[in-house]
Amino acid sequence: MVAGSREASGYSLIELLFAAAVMATVAAIAVPQAFAFLDRARAVSAARFLASRIAVARSQAVMRSRHVALRFDEGDAGITFRMFSDGNRNGVRNADIAADIDPALGPAVRLADLYQGVAIAVAPPAGLDPVRFGASNLLSFTPLGTSTSGSVFVRGRDGSQFAIRVLGSTGRARIQRFVERSRTWSDTY
Repeated sequence: MVAGSREASGYSLIELLFAAAVMATVAAIAVPQAFAFLDRARAVSAARFLASRIAVARSQAVMRSRHVALRFDEGDAGITFRMFSDGNRNGVRNADIAADIDPALGPAVRLADLYQGVAIAVAPPAGLDPVRFGASNLLSFTPLGTSTSGSVFVRGRDGSQFAIRVLGSTGRARIQRFVERSRTWSDTY
C-alpha cells in the first residue's frame, strides 16, 4: 500500500444505478410470466375441482342407490353448480327441485369464489353454451354410476380453456385442455 492512499470501500453511484437497472429489467420480464403461470395454475386447479365434484356426485348416486345430479345455473355473477338428490325415485328434475321434492346436498358453488379469475365459460369468440348436457342444465347420475353425456367448459383469466367431458356409459369425467397453437383438445395430466 502506498503511503497516503486509501483503499476504496463500497460502490459508486454509477454501479448502484446499473445494478438497479438490471434488477428492474429482470423483474419486468419475470413478473408477467409468473402471473401467467399463476393464472394457468388456477384454471387447471378449478377444472380438477369441478371434475372431482362430478366424481363425488357419481359416487353419491351409487352409495345412496338413487339419482344424484349437478345442476348448473346461470346468474348475474356467473354460473354456479349445486348437487341434488332424487327425493321421489323418478330422477332429479328441475320441477322437483323447485317444489323441494329433490333436496340439495350442499350449497351452490361458483368457481370464481374459489379460484380468482376462473369461470365456467367458453373463451371468446366462440360464445357457445359452456354447459352442454343436451337441452338440460342437469348432469344426472344413476344408481348404477352411468350419467348424462356432455361437457362443461372452464376458462382462466389468461384465456386458457379446459373441458370436463363426462362419458355417459361410465359416468366418468376427463379433463382436456385446448391447445391454441394446433386448435385441438388434448388430455391433461
